[in-house]
Amino acid sequence: MIEIKGNIVDIHKRIIFPGIVCIEGERISAIHEIHEDLDTYILPGFVDAHVHIESSMVIPTEFSRLCIPHGTIATVSDPHEIANVLGMKGIEFMLENAKQSPLTIIFGAPSCVPATDFETAGSVITAQDIEILFSNPQIGYLSEMMNYPGVLHRDPEVMSKIAIAHAYNKPIDGHAPGLKGDLARSYIEAGIFTDHECYSLEEALDKVSYGMNILIREGSAAKNFDALHPLIGIHPDKCMFCSDDKHPNDLLHGHINTIVSRAIGLEYDIFDVLRIAHLNPKNHYSIPIGSLNIGDYADFLICSDLNIFNPTAVYIKGKKIAEDGNILDEIPKFDCADFSPCAISTIQSKALSILDKSKHIRVIGCIPGELTTHSLIASLPSTDGFLHSDTNQDILKITIINRYVESTPALAFVKGIGLKQGAIASTIAHDSHNIICVGVDDESMTNAINQLIMCKGGIAYANGSNVECLPLNIAGLISSDDGYHVAREYERIDDIVRKHGSNIHAPFMTLSFLGLLVIPSLKLSDKGLFDGDTFTFTSLYLD
Repeated sequence: MIEIKGNIVDIHKRIIFPGIVCIEGERISAIHEIHEDLDTYILPGFVDAHVHIESSMVIPTEFSRLCIPHGTIATVSDPHEIANVLGMKGIEFMLENAKQSPLTIIFGAPSCVPATDFETAGSVITAQDIEILFSNPQIGYLSEMMNYPGVLHRDPEVMSKIAIAHAYNKPIDGHAPGLKGDLARSYIEAGIFTDHECYSLEEALDKVSYGMNILIREGSAAKNFDALHPLIGIHPDKCMFCSDDKHPNDLLHGHINTIVSRAIGLEYDIFDVLRIAHLNPKNHYSIPIGSLNIGDYADFLICSDLNIFNPTAVYIKGKKIAEDGNILDEIPKFDCADFSPCAISTIQSKALSILDKSKHIRVIGCIPGELTTHSLIASLPSTDGFLHSDTNQDILKITIINRYVESTPALAFVKGIGLKQGAIASTIAHDSHNIICVGVDDESMTNAINQLIMCKGGIAYANGSNVECLPLNIAGLISSDDGYHVAREYERIDDIVRKHGSNIHAPFMTLSFLGLLVIPSLKLSDKGLFDGDTFTFTSLYLD
């Protein structure tokens, strides 16, 4: 038997008392109240209620090494990124690797692969595939239903996937940016009860009024905590915390614990905050984790401060997994063969030329801290009849190139990346994960793109002929290398990008969402410029 003393934070009775937690095997056998002055606290572990592990650029076992030291004991994880590239094979890889992790990972069955018919993905997940996935106990829910127009119009294929989830009694995750009123009600009435895409308190409260649970997101790119935190005090029963997408260098510094600390810093009730960070997602997704009850799995964290939640120890199933920010338990290495499709030839810079055919053009406008974009209008300089980037206006050329079959690059312009020199490129490009590149000049763009084609995926920065690259050998999304090494390499390249002008927090993360068509307003797919408000293609040229 293991006995651990500390001030026990009981989120059910909403009290804190000095006590001893007794552990036998994987479970808590007894909890005794004592009369001592203790300087540590024992509390339930944190749950990330919606995360794409692939965004950390590491495999699930390495992801767990990065997040467990911060007190995360479980995640609700949507593998639709790797599914868009590798289909069922990619999902099976994630499930198999996750078995080696002490982290409890509930995976979803991807509902929208591809996300839309307006882009080219590497695979398709059908309703029949979803039924197969639900036979696996690791699959606990239907992943975010991004095709909200399909839900609103009761598209037969969309509704068949929803019906399968209902038949298996699985919760369905939502994705409904901007929907309010009757549209939100219609979406929710289909049986979809979470949304992590709220950008305003007004929108969140409207959805809550129809029964929706709101996930307060604070990730590497999308940061909605500042807008949504009043929900913690108004509807603590209808909230959860999530990161959605978290880059590896950010995971070095914190995870859900940082959101909890910010909420406590705003003087929200600690029991409400811990309910949101633990109990609400546990109950909604039926996650098999302990909550500091007798008979529960011995899953908890120990910390010395209930204002800044930096755990001194993390226990999962009765075993101390992390201590003082370090993983103690040796997580088995997973033998990963490289598999990343990239079936295209290298390009020449002339493929990136954009004719000057109009005085005014449409420009994608980045919004700091959000995945939504503006649809802007601008005039750009031209040389020899071709438009080019203008760093004075912070408007740069952007391209998406289909990496699954040979095709002509799609081209446009984007404002808000901030680069003054060179180009950034990535095969992480939501949701179909083609090659996306933004740059100041065509030579740098060409070299960055060709480096990714040659290594079959990753992220790259090029300044003329000088190229820095982080290869991602699995699907062009994740690396099988040590998670801390990947985090350091990513941070190194990210720093180089910032030294060359980009002033946004996560330039590669921001880049990766410029092709996500299901988030308005103006985006780019491998097939052309896309209006996310009307859900139709649009022309680059206005005149």
